[in-house]
Amino acid sequence: MTLIDDNTPVHLRGNGRPVTEERTVTDLKVTGSIPAELDGRYIRNGANPFTGNSDHPFFGDGMVHGMRLRDGRAEWYRNRYVQTPFIANPDLNILDPAVAVDMTASKANTHVFGHAGKILALEEGHLPYVLDGELGTVGPTDFGGALASQFTAHPKICPVTGELLAFGYSPFEPYLRYYRVSADGALVQNEDITVNGPTMMHDFNVTRNNIVFMDLPAVFDLEAAMRGEMPIHWDDDYPSRLGVMPRNGTDADVRWYDINPCYVFHPMNAYEDGDKIVLDVARLTHVWRDSMMDFPMPEFWRFTIDTTTGKVHEEQVDDQPGEFPRVADSVVGLPHRYGYMMGLPDDPSLEAAATNRGSIVKYDRQTGERSQIDLGLGQMPGEPVFVPAEGGKNEDDGYLMTFVYDADSDSSRYVVMDASTMDDTPVASIELPRIPFGFHGNWIPSSVAD
Repeated sequence: MTLIDDNTPVHLRGNGRPVTEERTVTDLKVTGSIPAELDGRYIRNGANPFTGNSDHPFFGDGMVHGMRLRDGRAEWYRNRYVQTPFIANPDLNILDPAVAVDMTASKANTHVFGHAGKILALEEGHLPYVLDGELGTVGPTDFGGALASQFTAHPKICPVTGELLAFGYSPFEPYLRYYRVSADGALVQNEDITVNGPTMMHDFNVTRNNIVFMDLPAVFDLEAAMRGEMPIHWDDDYPSRLGVMPRNGTDADVRWYDINPCYVFHPMNAYEDGDKIVLDVARLTHVWRDSMMDFPMPEFWRFTIDTTTGKVHEEQVDDQPGEFPRVADSVVGLPHRYGYMMGLPDDPSLEAAATNRGSIVKYDRQTGERSQIDLGLGQMPGEPVFVPAEGGKNEDDGYLMTFVYDADSDSSRYVVMDASTMDDTPVASIELPRIPFGFHGNWIPSSVAD
């Protein structure tokens, strides 16, 4: 158990406190009714330091938390560490250059995807790790020897072709690579992309025919890394721009468009509209300018790239802070009407959870309407993941699922909400042990990986 005192880092306080016990719970209390068509696993990843301590929110060890649903039942909840070299040897230092260049030395703590029959635990500086259906670790994958460098935590699966589109960034040249993985799991394209320097590109955008890279002013500082400090900082002199490339293109095909200085960890979606490319994103004014914990509140913006004029129109959609934007998987890279975000409170500190009201926000990009699920005082959700309802006719016919932390009881629950009505009452709610706040997750149907 981690002891909390005045010296405990802020990211390890409140529901940032790590849990180190791996549990399997099969006797689960369900309120409401689990939709019978939900056959698969909801899995969420997050940084949960194996030793109980970490120097930064991004440096904890990957722990996946999963719910197995089938035939209207919750068969199990389990949490498991991804068995990386940091679990086998907790003395390894993630900032040690000798460790950082080992592509198997991943924290595997950011995201989890199902593709081509595999469940992948992802972190953006190293190889993906494969998990089995019980959340056990199979090991790192290099796609049959085709991958020898960094792989993003935010690939995109094309709903038309089934391809997994991805990239990797590095503090050393080549600073950026683009990858295309076939629907059956073969890495079929690997392209070096020229950018202005060693930028940290956390996420990117895909459309039906294009990739949109975000070359933004969070850059590597190798001198800081050698001192054992956070190796990324904000650079006011580094240009902000968006790079558009055909999905099967090369570096020579990239066209760059200047935008105002900003940072984007997570886009909601992107799509083509004639000669324009539309990006909906959670935009920050900057990141890591003053310190390694300098995270301004993200807000919802739209970037519209006019490929004819070469200009980008930048528009703030909402001033309510929000993060972890998502759309239905069926519209990734295609025009979307609806998007969902985790609403952020006025005071986002972990210790303020008991006095905040948690919410999940829905945007109708056709009408401009915003609606939200009010989870209540002290009820803090994570990223909302959309799962389609069987036989649904509309884009929002389906469910939103996430883990919710209850600050009053210091416990958690898994909720399934109605995405079309955005009713505050869950379709189903399952009581769980406390699950620390984490990053990203996905619904992985049994048809994709079992």
